[in-house]
This record gives sequence, structure tokens and C-alpha cells, in this order.
Amino acid sequence: MNTVTEIMAELKKLGSEQTRKTFARHGAPVDQMFGVKVGDLKTIVKKIKGQQKLALELYATGNSDAMYLAGSVADGEAMSKKELELWAKQATWYMISEYTVAWVASENAAAAELAMKWIKSKTPKIAATGWATYASLVSVRSDEELDLAQIQELLELVGLQVHAAPGRVAYTMNNFVICVGSYVKPLLAKAKAIAKKIGVVQVDMGDTSCKVPLATETIAKIEAMNRVGQKRKNVKC
Repeated sequence: MNTVTEIMAELKKLGSEQTRKTFARHGAPVDQMFGVKVGDLKTIVKKIKGQQKLALELYATGNSDAMYLAGSVADGEAMSKKELELWAKQATWYMISEYTVAWVASENAAAAELAMKWIKSKTPKIAATGWATYASLVSVRSDEELDLAQIQELLELVGLQVHAAPGRVAYTMNNFVICVGSYVKPLLAKAKAIAKKIGVVQVDMGDTSCKVPLATETIAKIEAMNRVGQKRKNVKC
């Protein structure tokens, strides 16, 4: 499988109506996906890993399965800011914008710059991508590489704006607080204070059983396991 045509044929074969229905309940565009399970996508990732050009071509198809696959294959460090901004703009639903794009963008040297630009966007999808990108960034970069003052300002912003933010923006803001409290030890106390301030974040999760994690509880669990500050090797999964 070395061409987009071959991979798209494989994705079509692996897709299922049940998975399509599941993703559709989460907001996926059913007319732009085959419904391939993430586990099956990982099998393909192993076969095409390192093929950057192919990853870009797969994302450009606009097919959700191919876009997620592209993010698992692409090297965000090798992408330009222009390419990453295009990916953010073209993302079709939150699994792509808040996971695929955010994960890849967090690998780039301009990750914080892009995240801050996106956070300020008036387009909810882009703003959510920004918060998700920064959340990914703090989970993998050492504290020495992070702008702690900037992160503290963002925590304050969440405290002021999360309850008035659009659904997925509020969700990613809440997750940002959780990630800072979990991965940035110098800002644990601040993250806990903001988590307590915002309390329960209400987001309409549609026809799903998903819930918005309570930041205070989630951070407390990480703290109880003595895992605060333990960075992840890779955000992609």
C-alpha cells in the first residue's frame, strides 16, 4: 500500500456501518467517512510510517478515516505552519481537529505560537483546536521548554470564560486545566484553584454517553497516584 488509491480502497474494505453510526453520534460527517476502527487504522500506520508526502495526500482527501490515519503517520516537526493551519481549517469534526491536528501541531517548533493564534479565533472549531494543541504541548514538553507565565494566563482565561464558551471550546478549555494540573508540576496549585473555580462544565454531548470530566476530581486522581509532572513520550494514540 504505497498510494492514496490503494489505502483508500483498504479503508473502504475495513469500514463498517456500525462504526459509522457511532462516529455520527459524535458529530462525524457520515458522507465523508467509511467508519474504520482506530485499531484497524493502527495496522495500516505500521505499514506506511514515515511516509510524510503520503500522509499529506491522505489528509487532503477530506475522508475522516484517511485524515485520522494521516495524523498518525505525519511528522508534525517536519510540517510548515502553513500546512498545519490548513489542516486546522480543513478538519471535519472534533476527532480530527482536537486530536489529529492538535497532536501533530504539538510536535512542531511553532506549537505554542499556533495554539495561541487558534485560541483567539472566533471560529469555535479553530479555538478548540488551539486549546487542544496547548494541552497536548504541556503533556510532552519539559517544563523548561514551556512558557509558564503564558500558561498561567491561559488558566486565568479559562476561569473567566469557560462557562460562556461554545460547547467544544468549553470542553477543550476544561481539558487544558486538567492537563496543566497533571503534567506541569510548578502550576499544579494554580490549576487546582482554577479547577475548583470552574466546577462542573456543562457541554451538550449529543446522543452519546460521554461526559465532561470534572477537573478537580481528575487532577486529584493524578496527584493521588503521585504522577503529577510525569510527561508523556507521545500524545498520539
